[in-house]
Amino acid sequence: MQTASPPLREESRLNTEMPFEIIPVWKDVTPELSAELIDLWSLTNAIPDPDKAVVRARQAVCIARNASGAICGVGTALVRVLPRLRQPMYYYRQFFAPEFRGQKQAIPFFNRARQVLQDYNAGLAEPESLGVLLELESKLLATHYTRAYEPAADSTFIGYSPRGLQLRVSYFDDTRLLPPVSPRRRKRIEP
Repeated sequence: MQTASPPLREESRLNTEMPFEIIPVWKDVTPELSAELIDLWSLTNAIPDPDKAVVRARQAVCIARNASGAICGVGTALVRVLPRLRQPMYYYRQFFAPEFRGQKQAIPFFNRARQVLQDYNAGLAEPESLGVLLELESKLLATHYTRAYEPAADSTFIGYSPRGLQLRVSYFDDTRLLPPVSPRRRKRIEP
Protein backbone atom coordinates (compact mmCIF):
# COMPACT_ATOMS: atom_id res chain seq x y z
CA MET A 1 0.00 0.00 0.00
CA GLN A 2 1.39 3.35 -1.05
CA THR A 3 0.82 6.38 1.10
CA ALA A 4 0.61 9.82 -0.37
CA SER A 5 3.47 12.04 0.65
CA PRO A 6 2.51 15.36 2.24
CA PRO A 7 2.48 18.37 -0.07
CA LEU A 8 5.77 20.24 -0.19
CA ARG A 9 5.88 23.64 1.42
CA GLU A 10 6.98 26.41 -0.97
CA GLU A 11 10.24 26.93 0.92
CA SER A 12 11.18 23.26 0.53
CA ARG A 13 10.73 23.51 -3.25
CA LEU A 14 13.35 26.25 -3.45
CA ASN A 15 16.73 25.07 -4.60
CA THR A 16 19.10 25.64 -1.70
CA GLU A 17 22.23 24.77 -3.68
CA MET A 18 23.63 27.96 -5.12
CA PRO A 19 25.14 27.68 -8.61
CA PHE A 20 26.95 30.90 -7.76
CA GLU A 21 28.28 32.93 -4.84
CA ILE A 22 26.27 35.97 -3.66
CA ILE A 23 28.48 38.94 -2.76
CA PRO A 24 27.11 42.12 -1.14
CA VAL A 25 28.47 45.28 -2.84
CA TRP A 26 26.01 47.97 -1.70
CA LYS A 27 27.72 51.37 -1.52
CA ASP A 28 31.03 49.71 -2.44
CA VAL A 29 31.02 49.44 -6.25
CA THR A 30 34.56 49.86 -7.54
CA PRO A 31 35.37 51.06 -11.06
CA GLU A 32 36.46 47.50 -11.90
CA LEU A 33 33.17 46.02 -10.69
CA SER A 34 31.26 48.70 -12.57
CA ALA A 35 33.10 47.74 -15.78
CA GLU A 36 32.23 44.05 -15.22
CA LEU A 37 28.55 44.88 -14.74
CA ILE A 38 28.48 47.09 -17.82
CA ASP A 39 30.04 44.23 -19.81
CA LEU A 40 27.44 41.76 -18.50
CA TRP A 41 24.55 44.03 -19.47
CA SER A 42 26.10 44.83 -22.85
CA LEU A 43 26.80 41.18 -23.74
CA THR A 44 23.27 40.11 -22.79
CA ASN A 45 21.66 43.23 -24.30
CA ALA A 46 20.00 43.87 -20.92
CA ILE A 47 21.12 47.53 -20.81
CA PRO A 48 22.57 48.36 -24.22
CA ASP A 49 22.89 52.10 -23.46
CA PRO A 50 26.34 52.53 -21.81
CA ASP A 51 25.32 55.73 -20.00
CA LYS A 52 22.34 53.99 -18.37
CA ALA A 53 24.53 51.01 -17.51
CA VAL A 54 27.04 53.26 -15.72
CA VAL A 55 24.26 54.73 -13.58
CA ARG A 56 22.74 51.31 -12.84
CA ALA A 57 26.11 49.83 -11.87
CA ARG A 58 26.40 52.36 -9.03
CA GLN A 59 23.08 50.98 -7.68
CA ALA A 60 24.33 47.38 -7.26
CA VAL A 61 23.30 45.73 -3.98
CA CYS A 62 24.59 42.18 -4.54
CA ILE A 63 26.30 40.38 -7.36
CA ALA A 64 26.45 36.69 -8.20
CA ARG A 65 29.71 35.13 -9.38
CA ASN A 66 29.77 31.72 -11.04
CA ALA A 67 32.31 28.98 -10.34
CA SER A 68 34.84 30.60 -12.67
CA GLY A 69 34.45 34.00 -10.96
CA ALA A 70 32.47 35.75 -13.70
CA ILE A 71 29.49 37.90 -12.77
CA CYS A 72 26.29 36.08 -13.70
CA GLY A 73 23.71 38.08 -11.74
CA VAL A 74 23.08 41.39 -10.04
CA GLY A 75 20.46 43.09 -7.91
CA THR A 76 20.22 46.88 -7.98
CA ALA A 77 18.22 49.38 -5.96
CA LEU A 78 17.50 53.08 -5.67
CA VAL A 79 15.17 55.04 -3.43
CA ARG A 80 11.87 55.90 -5.10
CA VAL A 81 8.52 57.13 -3.85
CA LEU A 82 5.47 55.36 -5.22
CA PRO A 83 2.76 58.06 -5.48
CA ARG A 84 0.09 55.99 -3.79
CA LEU A 85 2.34 54.98 -0.87
CA ARG A 86 3.98 58.41 -0.47
CA GLN A 87 6.77 56.62 1.36
CA PRO A 88 10.37 56.00 0.25
CA MET A 89 11.12 52.46 -0.88
CA TYR A 90 14.12 50.78 -2.48
CA TYR A 91 12.99 50.13 -6.05
CA TYR A 92 14.71 46.82 -6.71
CA ARG A 93 15.71 45.17 -9.99
CA GLN A 94 17.31 41.78 -10.44
CA PHE A 95 19.03 40.29 -13.47
CA PHE A 96 20.57 36.89 -14.17
CA ALA A 97 22.53 35.93 -17.28
CA PRO A 98 20.33 33.65 -19.42
CA GLU A 99 22.29 30.49 -18.55
CA PHE A 100 21.57 31.04 -14.83
CA ARG A 101 17.82 31.50 -15.13
CA GLY A 102 15.32 28.82 -14.20
CA GLN A 103 17.42 27.42 -11.35
CA LYS A 104 15.10 28.64 -8.59
CA GLN A 105 17.60 31.21 -7.34
CA ALA A 106 15.52 34.38 -7.81
CA ILE A 107 14.02 34.33 -4.31
CA PRO A 108 17.18 33.31 -2.38
CA PHE A 109 19.12 36.02 -4.22
CA PHE A 110 16.38 38.60 -3.58
CA ASN A 111 16.22 37.64 0.11
CA ARG A 112 19.97 38.17 0.48
CA ALA A 113 19.81 41.56 -1.27
CA ARG A 114 16.82 42.60 0.86
CA GLN A 115 18.79 41.69 4.01
CA VAL A 116 21.75 43.80 2.84
CA LEU A 117 19.43 46.78 2.27
CA GLN A 118 17.67 46.26 5.59
CA ASP A 119 20.97 46.10 7.49
CA TYR A 120 22.23 49.24 5.74
CA ASN A 121 19.00 51.13 6.40
CA ALA A 122 18.98 50.05 10.07
CA GLY A 123 22.47 51.54 10.48
CA LEU A 124 21.40 55.01 9.32
CA ALA A 125 20.56 57.77 11.81
CA GLU A 126 17.31 58.30 9.89
CA PRO A 127 15.96 55.49 7.69
CA GLU A 128 15.84 56.27 3.98
CA SER A 129 13.39 53.49 3.09
CA LEU A 130 10.58 51.40 4.55
CA GLY A 131 11.51 48.34 2.52
CA VAL A 132 11.80 47.00 -1.00
CA LEU A 133 9.45 47.59 -3.93
CA LEU A 134 9.36 44.97 -6.69
CA GLU A 135 7.88 45.34 -10.15
CA LEU A 136 7.67 41.84 -11.62
CA GLU A 137 8.79 42.17 -15.22
CA SER A 138 9.13 38.42 -15.72
CA LYS A 139 5.87 36.95 -17.00
CA LEU A 140 6.95 33.58 -15.63
CA LEU A 141 7.38 34.96 -12.11
CA ALA A 142 4.13 36.91 -12.31
CA THR A 143 2.17 33.79 -13.27
CA HIS A 144 3.89 31.76 -10.54
CA TYR A 145 3.39 34.25 -7.71
CA THR A 146 -0.37 34.63 -7.50
CA ARG A 147 -0.81 34.76 -3.73
CA ALA A 148 -1.44 38.19 -2.23
CA TYR A 149 1.30 37.44 0.30
CA GLU A 150 4.31 35.41 -0.78
CA PRO A 151 6.04 34.05 2.35
CA ALA A 152 9.18 32.79 0.57
CA ALA A 153 9.97 36.36 -0.55
CA ASP A 154 8.16 38.05 2.35
CA SER A 155 6.35 40.21 -0.22
CA THR A 156 2.82 41.54 -0.45
CA PHE A 157 0.93 42.36 -3.63
CA ILE A 158 -0.10 46.06 -3.72
CA GLY A 159 -1.45 46.47 -7.24
CA TYR A 160 -0.18 47.02 -10.76
CA SER A 161 2.32 49.52 -12.15
CA PRO A 162 1.46 51.91 -14.99
CA ARG A 163 3.10 49.30 -17.25
CA GLY A 164 0.55 46.71 -16.06
CA LEU A 165 3.13 44.74 -14.04
CA GLN A 166 2.62 43.27 -10.59
CA LEU A 167 3.89 45.47 -7.75
CA ARG A 168 4.95 43.89 -4.47
CA VAL A 169 6.47 45.31 -1.31
CA SER A 170 8.63 43.71 1.31
CA TYR A 171 8.78 45.89 4.41
CA PHE A 172 11.81 45.86 6.67
CA ASP A 173 11.47 44.49 10.20
CA ASP A 174 9.94 46.92 12.69
CA THR A 175 9.46 49.60 10.04
CA ARG A 176 7.54 52.70 11.03
CA LEU A 177 5.93 55.09 8.60
CA LEU A 178 7.83 58.24 7.78
CA PRO A 179 6.11 61.58 7.19
CA PRO A 180 4.34 61.30 3.83
CA VAL A 181 6.26 62.70 0.89
CA SER A 182 4.42 65.66 -0.60
CA PRO A 183 2.60 64.80 -3.84
CA ARG A 184 4.48 67.69 -5.48
CA ARG A 185 7.81 65.98 -4.71
CA ARG A 186 6.81 62.58 -6.08
CA LYS A 187 9.34 60.64 -8.06
CA ARG A 188 8.05 58.55 -10.90
CA ILE A 189 9.05 54.91 -11.02
CA GLU A 190 10.91 54.39 -14.27
CA PRO A 191 11.43 51.05 -15.98
